[in-house]
Amino acid sequence: MYIIVVGAGRTGRIVIDLATRDDHDVVVIERDAELAEEVSASYDCLVINADAASKEILLEAGVEEADALISTTPIDSVNLMVTMFGKQYGVETLVSSINDPEHKELFEDLGVNIVESPHQLNGQYLYRAVQHPAIEEFMPVAGDAEIFEATVDTGAPIDGLTLIDADKDDLLPEETIIVAIVRDEELIIPQGDTEIQAGDEVTTFCGSGATSRVTEIFTAS
Repeated sequence: MYIIVVGAGRTGRIVIDLATRDDHDVVVIERDAELAEEVSASYDCLVINADAASKEILLEAGVEEADALISTTPIDSVNLMVTMFGKQYGVETLVSSINDPEHKELFEDLGVNIVESPHQLNGQYLYRAVQHPAIEEFMPVAGDAEIFEATVDTGAPIDGLTLIDADKDDLLPEETIIVAIVRDEELIIPQGDTEIQAGDEVTTFCGSGATSRVTEIFTAS
């Protein structure tokens, strides 16, 4: 995956670390020369020392070929400008942090995934939004364990199956438990014969983390 990360502060560094560890092609845009130099020396990625709120710089970073654009700066106007350019050039996945909740609607209108008050957890969340688009919310529990929420797509591998059938088909890895379902605003505590349906909002505990093997059973793709 080709990922452009804008900003190499606390949140951005976490995204860069996770993405490079997963061997993605990463380009970082950071206007602070010292931070840009630190990232260049620490990670296997291309670093551009410039202001990302520029069409020319984003083109230099390869925005036309990017699979994902993640903007993590502490300035919402910069994040908004970056994501607007990303939308213009057809980047499939646009992810941004947001620092002022009053700006949320502006980002939502662009179809951007949003995280408020950037900190370490949100750096992980921003990266998860790219790696696993099915995840709507996630929370680390302990060690590698995580809890996440996702909506079941029509035609997803688990759509129409009971939990017993899903287990028989080996769709749910070991230590993976669907703990709750919200259907038509009604909470369901699932049992073995509970059928998963398209549109269900499911909450899942994953002892080994929310890997692609788990999240992809809820998506049609």
